[in-house]
Amino acid sequence: MSHVSTITAARRWLPVALALALAACSGKEETPAPAPASAPAAAPAAPVVAAKVQSMGTEQLRESASQALRENRMYAPAGDNAIEYYLALRDKTPDDASVKSALTDLLPYTLIAAEQHMGREDYTEAQRLVALIEKVDASAPALPRLKEGLAKGVENAAKRTETEAEKAKKDAEDRSKQQIEQQRLAEQRTKEADAAKQIAAQQDAARRDNERQEAERQAAARRDAEQKQQQAAAQQASAARQAAAAAAPTLRPVSTPAPRYPAEALRSGTSGEVLVEITVGTDGSVVSARVLRATSGRTFDREALNAVKRWRFEPVNAPVTTRRTLVFAPGG
Repeated sequence: MSHVSTITAARRWLPVALALALAACSGKEETPAPAPASAPAAAPAAPVVAAKVQSMGTEQLRESASQALRENRMYAPAGDNAIEYYLALRDKTPDDASVKSALTDLLPYTLIAAEQHMGREDYTEAQRLVALIEKVDASAPALPRLKEGLAKGVENAAKRTETEAEKAKKDAEDRSKQQIEQQRLAEQRTKEADAAKQIAAQQDAARRDNERQEAERQAAARRDAEQKQQQAAAQQASAARQAAAAAAPTLRPVSTPAPRYPAEALRSGTSGEVLVEITVGTDGSVVSARVLRATSGRTFDREALNAVKRWRFEPVNAPVTTRRTLVFAPGG
């Protein structure tokens, strides 16, 4: 594939991938925030762009960037995302305007992700994203604010860790004192208990015998009650199945055209299944349809719904709701 066509293909995917990422980011904000994180441990700074990415050739970088956009891997995971591939491409082809434009498009979403990770106190990932932002545009207006927020967050986390360590130390000392006191009291109670062991043993034996007899009686009563409940439930279930079988009309298909295979999925060899729920009206047409589950994201949802809405069945006495699984397989 030529340089221009590869970048053009990537740019076609970019708006869709960015929209999906924004939706994913919004969804992540609704999840409960994790427990406050400790400050990242001091370690040698990793390269902004992974070494394995930097070692790729330009064609491999273009293909990997396009694939990452299609799979919504814009800035994560580290070492396998679109922004790192494009940064490596920019280093190798600094005059390529389309690569610079792709990085410009990816930048705001990386900013959003960095802010969200700081909000969740995931400072290790936030540092990586801020480094990517600075690599893309060292003069980005939001960069000073992000760096300041990151530094304060790491500092606050370190202070919390220190405070928690001091509290843990004090708690450990208190527990040690309590254990010593408890040991003293236990020794005293042991001495007192030795004199009453013989009487307690006799009382325990009598109590256990009574408890055993009561437990056997209760177990027998429970078994009788469970048997009666099981018999009643079986009778009810049988009656319900018979009633359902008598009441539910049988759907007889008249026309069930197969769904169209999406061109992009066909070219990439993507396969999957879509479980849809349909309601058939009395005239035999599908009056409503919705996707319940899909194995390949939303790749096949639209074509699956378009197909079932064209299905026709013989007329029935009352609307019928049922489920069907549509299989998409290249060459199938």
